[in-house]
Amino acid sequence: MRIVFVHPNYRSGGAEIAGSWPPAWVAYLTGALRKAGFDDIRFVDAMTNDLSEEAIAARLAELRPDVVGVTAITPSIYAAERCLQIAQEVVPDALRVLGGIHATFMFRQVLSEAPWVDVIVRGEGEEIIVALMQAVRDGRWPEERRRIHGLAFREGEEIVATPAAATVKNLDAIDPDWSILEWEKYTYVPLGVRVAIPNMARGCPFTCSFCSQWKFWRDYRVRDPKKVVDEIERLVEEHQVGFFILADEEPTINRRKFREFCEELIARGLPERVKWGINTRVTDIMRDKDELWLWRRAGLVHVSLGTEAAAQLKLDRFNKETTVAQNKEAIRLLREADILTEAQFIVGLENETPETLEETFRMAWDWQPDLANWAMYTPWPFTPLFQELGDKVEIFDFSKYNFVTPIMKPEAMDRATLLDRVMHNYRRFYMRKALFHYPWRGTGFRRRYLLGCLKAFAKAGFARTFYDLGKHNYWGPQSKAGVNFNFDRTRTIARAQLDDWEAAADRASRARARRAGGFRLPEGAEVRACGGGTEQMEEA
Repeated sequence: MRIVFVHPNYRSGGAEIAGSWPPAWVAYLTGALRKAGFDDIRFVDAMTNDLSEEAIAARLAELRPDVVGVTAITPSIYAAERCLQIAQEVVPDALRVLGGIHATFMFRQVLSEAPWVDVIVRGEGEEIIVALMQAVRDGRWPEERRRIHGLAFREGEEIVATPAAATVKNLDAIDPDWSILEWEKYTYVPLGVRVAIPNMARGCPFTCSFCSQWKFWRDYRVRDPKKVVDEIERLVEEHQVGFFILADEEPTINRRKFREFCEELIARGLPERVKWGINTRVTDIMRDKDELWLWRRAGLVHVSLGTEAAAQLKLDRFNKETTVAQNKEAIRLLREADILTEAQFIVGLENETPETLEETFRMAWDWQPDLANWAMYTPWPFTPLFQELGDKVEIFDFSKYNFVTPIMKPEAMDRATLLDRVMHNYRRFYMRKALFHYPWRGTGFRRRYLLGCLKAFAKAGFARTFYDLGKHNYWGPQSKAGVNFNFDRTRTIARAQLDDWEAAADRASRARARRAGGFRLPEGAEVRACGGGTEQMEEA
């Protein structure tokens, strides 16, 4: 039985400007399937190879699969649906499978708008895909499909969702098959080396109302740090990976595990062979300020901080119990530890104004991170905050939910002006850095890395792929009148399917609400900071 995975060709001018990223989902599913005895597995990376629909069709016709599997985050959902429609046209007898966070929660809408999708895998895929493929191999599909947990499918006019499958309890037993990927094509532009995206943990113990990660993964589980380093060592030795980014939303949550991870990297001499980066939050930096030297010694060179916004008003809106002073101090601490910092600002809410955007620039320049990024607020349709925003969200074209297209329309300006003011921030910040900082401050690795980042920005800027500027017809302030985001306004929204999807944090939230007798946000979410505000996870 031949299984073909396809990574859809979706681009937005966001994260891909820094490199070509390996689709880790393929390695994790392939590893689970090979362990279960499925050997004939192929992969078509339509995004990295920029394949047209005709090229995808030709490749599927050549491979003649029995199963075609595709994944999708929210912005790539239409591209994924189209891949499976192509499969229906070219290899009509193949089972068409869709997975990923968007289909997990929006399966009713997906199966209604794309009836050619045979089955959706809801949640973590490793164990569900094995059970599904075993049923297909043994001739039990579709007769026994209701017996497999974690699926959604059409049965006549009815859309059926089987009970949610259990989460993967033993993450250390997962053995991804990284050899399925085309490693020579996955390059991190700033350093010119191969890049990987392993993970150390799944889920999050906290319940931010704007985030979907804790809801999707349900339970917070951390791998054995030594097992993670085993995987990284294999990536370095077998695939010549020179840079990796931990896929975790916040790998520093568990302080003890993260410390063990750093110590294991050092013990094996890996920092001389591979550098790495993480996303984390300001409060973790403040908590671990005495250990930042260990992070750097372990090869950590790039930290992206969720400062979210400069105005304290907006920090409160996102329930981020960090202060402007803490943001500045965390960046200073990282700089002193010789770790490059990237400050992330979320902009584009309905209360955004030219003045608040100007304030984010002033804050960024005052804090002096090495890099700054202004991302458009993107309201995931399966988060509590999306429900709270209500009719303030008027665009349901999910292909634009990509952090670079203004989904929300500020009350004080139109979307074109919002884009122009964000580009004004980028131009000023990186022009000053390019002229007065990157070439002259620091030596050796730091200077090379920053100039490499500048090269990535310049390359995307000249090609007008940065921030989808070419697609939006934006050439500068003089072009505002001609900016067109090309929203498909015929798209509508259906309610996310969350009723059978309970996270551990939901149960804890309800228990606290019962004890307090207080108000609760929809779906068990809480008004609290990312990472629980001032509290920290205990070192268990």
